[in-house]
Order: sequence, then structure tokens, then C-alpha cells
Amino acid sequence: MKLVIGITGSTGAIYGIRLLEELKKLNIETHLIISEWGTKCISLETEYTLDYVKSLATSVSDEKNMASSVSSGTHRIDGMVVAPCSMKTLSAIANGYDDTLVARAAGVTIKESRKLILMVRETPLSAIHLENMLKLSRLGIVILPPVTEFYTKPKTIEDIVNHGVGKCLDQFDINHNLFPRWGSLN
Repeated sequence: MKLVIGITGSTGAIYGIRLLEELKKLNIETHLIISEWGTKCISLETEYTLDYVKSLATSVSDEKNMASSVSSGTHRIDGMVVAPCSMKTLSAIANGYDDTLVARAAGVTIKESRKLILMVRETPLSAIHLENMLKLSRLGIVILPPVTEFYTKPKTIEDIVNHGVGKCLDQFDINHNLFPRWGSLN
């Protein structure tokens, strides 16, 4: 399996990092793109270095490199996850405005009918945000905001992050043990 992972400038960079860690552990090939503000959020929100995050991916492209392999539909991938997905990136994807490699790769994923998952991060949501999400959802894009669940009784931030990452992996039928399944707690 080959997945493109985008990390954009919305709070929640840890979701993209944790996703990359898990995919690496599972030997799944990844192509990473980090936006300028995604890079800033990594340093503002986590203790991880940019070099560490890049080391988790099989390959990395600069967000301005529109000649990257993932900017073409002829480059075979199984899907893409943007974690976290800023409202700016959501808007660019929803409106076909391919001004960055993350938006271009997402557009290619859509036009090639491959699975695209957007871990959108914002609250409260405006009507514009909701309309962009609905527009994409109607095209089959999975809108997966990392909403905290409590039935597993999370004790740490890591528990909460693992649940969101596990929900992404579930979308690709990737087996994991990041959270207990409903029914396994009784």
C-alpha cells in the first residue's frame, strides 16, 4: 500500500506525526508533504523536530514542488490523508485551487477516484466550512475530524490521538490496535 500524507497548518500536527509513526511501523509506503504552516505547528505544538517527522516517511516532497510524482495521476497511490487539514487547505481542495502540492495531490486523488481522508480542524465551523465539507463529502471524500470519544475512557492525550489515527487507518482497512473496539470493553 502507498499513501500520501499531508500535514497542514492547523492545530493538531500530532495527528499527522502519529499517523506516520504507525504507518512506518506497519511497513506502509508513505509520501509526505508538509505545508509551511504545518512545519510551524510541528515546532509550536510538539517536541518533535522536522527532521524526525520527515524520517518517518518513505519519501518527502516540498509543498512548492509541483513537479513531484504525486502531482500526477499516473503516479500510483492507494489514497491520501491530510492530517490535520486546515480550512484553507479544505477550501483549496473543494474549489480545485491547486496552489500547493498538498492541494494538487488531493485534487489528483479525487480525479483518479482514490480514497481521500481529511482530518479537518476548526471550531466553531462556519457555513463556508460546512459547505466545503459537504461539497467534498458528496464526491466521496471522507471528512474525519478528530473528535474525541469517551467510551474507551481515554486517560492521556496519546489515547485521544490514537483513536483519531485509528479511525483513519480503519478507512483503508489497515489492522491496528490503537484503541479498543466497541463491544470489547464490556
